[in-house]
Amino acid sequence: MLQVPLPVEYTRLTDEEVCARIRAAKDRLGSKVVILGHHYQRDEIIEHADYRGDSYKLAQHAREHPEADFIVFCGVHFMAESADILKPGAQKVILPNLAAGCSMADMANIFQVRRCWKQLEETLGSDIRVVPVTYINSAANLKGFVGEHGGTVCTSTNAPAAISWALNEGDRVLFFPDQHLGRNTAWAMGYDPESDMCVWDPFKPLGGNTPEKLKASKFILWKGHCSVHKRFTLEQVERARADHPGIRVVVHPECEIDVVRAADEYGSTEFILNAIEKAEPGTKWAVGTEINLVSRIAKENPDRFVMCLDPQICPCSTMYRIHPTFLCWVMDSLAEGHVVNQVTVPDDVARWARIALERMLQVGQVPAAQHVD
Repeated sequence: MLQVPLPVEYTRLTDEEVCARIRAAKDRLGSKVVILGHHYQRDEIIEHADYRGDSYKLAQHAREHPEADFIVFCGVHFMAESADILKPGAQKVILPNLAAGCSMADMANIFQVRRCWKQLEETLGSDIRVVPVTYINSAANLKGFVGEHGGTVCTSTNAPAAISWALNEGDRVLFFPDQHLGRNTAWAMGYDPESDMCVWDPFKPLGGNTPEKLKASKFILWKGHCSVHKRFTLEQVERARADHPGIRVVVHPECEIDVVRAADEYGSTEFILNAIEKAEPGTKWAVGTEINLVSRIAKENPDRFVMCLDPQICPCSTMYRIHPTFLCWVMDSLAEGHVVNQVTVPDDVARWARIALERMLQVGQVPAAQHVD
């Protein structure tokens, strides 16, 4: 689906006019609409959200309003797909800008995963059961693949629970598309990144591995990553400690493992937010995650020092495509009785994807080993 250009009138509105029109449309729609805002959205979007959170939390909120006609998801495409799959009724899910995708999600597609699965079956044989686990940052058809093959979806919040569940179900875990979340989660559970894990490169035969390496690996990690979290480095952690003695470092598990190992704590965006909000006044924090969330945490906790590890301050460029003018346009359209930018998942895909997402919610949350010794 392609995003149509905004009507010219919206490009001419001032920021104040955009904000006022969103509020007016929201008032007209009342309980017919629920707006969800991901933590990485800019403040001008978050101020209109009925709920804000990470992808796990918002996946739960998307189910809680069967009375609403519309769920406006201010996030990226895979999140809107998940909301459409999990919706409790006939709600229509709206993504304000259809161009808001996810580069990580694009690093694994259904054809590559099917080819990987076939090669694993041929290499490992029928005696070894591989359980697929896909990060929620993936397309709906990959969630469908996982559901059909007895696996589950996970988020950064419940990845430890999901991997524990998968290991109880089978002998190996195929984890995609983010290798770093898979590696950091398995490492925290006591597995060795060198001997117990391998990386699957979809552009190479056997993912760039030997049959022996695949047979020896408990975890087969897809060669994918988050472009924002890959920017955080060990040198940045060391610089923060040198410049601010006593500072605590907390990072997202999509960071590379040397960054996670060097941090004091790590976890999902919800974990990071809660860790700082519950900290003592006067504490100092260096945070390794997207800048909109870091800035918001700093603003909402003025009695704590909060800084971003990356001095270049890189936002999530795809989240940034949810500009207030797009939200204004979809809200105006809904208030006038016109549905635009609806995200729908085909029934044949949604059936299996729903099974995988329901497993994710049933598995729930098991606290990760998020304090680094």
